Amino acid sequence: MSVTINTTLCTLQEEQVRLKMRLQELQQLKRELRNSPKDKIPFPVPEFPLVFRGHTKQGRPVPKSLVSNLRICCPLPGGSALVIFDDPKVADQVLQQKEHKIDMEECWLRVQVQPLELPMVTTIQVSSQRNDQRVLVSGFPAELRLSEEELLDKLEIFFGKARNGGGDVETRELLQGSVVLGFAKEEVAQNLCRIGQFRVPLGRQEVPLRVFPYVSGEIQKAEIRSQTVLRSVLVLNIPDVLDGPEMHDILEIHFQKPTRGGGEVEALAVVPPGKQGLAVFTSESV
Repeated sequence: MSVTINTTLCTLQEEQVRLKMRLQELQQLKRELRNSPKDKIPFPVPEFPLVFRGHTKQGRPVPKSLVSNLRICCPLPGGSALVIFDDPKVADQVLQQKEHKIDMEECWLRVQVQPLELPMVTTIQVSSQRNDQRVLVSGFPAELRLSEEELLDKLEIFFGKARNGGGDVETRELLQGSVVLGFAKEEVAQNLCRIGQFRVPLGRQEVPLRVFPYVSGEIQKAEIRSQTVLRSVLVLNIPDVLDGPEMHDILEIHFQKPTRGGGEVEALAVVPPGKQGLAVFTSESV
């Protein structure tokens, strides 16, 4: 009997020591979280190459968005639907009623609606640094019919020749509409930038190209806020009572009725229960 009691006491003491150690770990983690900076980005932000083209203009209106091909993917849960209306006022009217009763002839279907919000990058702080061994080559015509490897080879041959002001090419990289060349010596890159303009044989034609200093950028800080997608309504808690096409038609009929606060539906997508969907928004749609 005494052996059993001693064993139980030892087990309880070991468990007590383990719990104390776990408590200390949690307290340490709490202190670290309290002292950590609050401006960290909560999720990865896509990186965009920012390239300075070598000239600026004053008095020219600045576009609201410098990223024209931005794509934001929004996961849609099972048992939901995304409705996009022609008129944003219609979406506001639909959202005024949080729960909608949808007539299915033999019964009523109760669903909830809420606005669709997306994380949007509002401010980006970028640090830039000039690389003295690299240059940016631009001016390639859209109708140029060369593969990536062929283009890079021809540029390396041309800018690798001393008579063209070039030298030993160490690296080469194709960007969107431009090429970055890295040279073994800084003097070569600086000399090419001083010359600035070249006529380079590419395929069956000579193409006028321009060479600029290469400036690399690194995102230091980004501010993100949620933004409501205009004209969009997210419908939730759709039960598994009909197949996809039938549910699509019933929802579209309901949300097009002015008596329900609805209006013209531009697009509607249903995600059946047990599955997941993905809505892709571009910079124009948000």
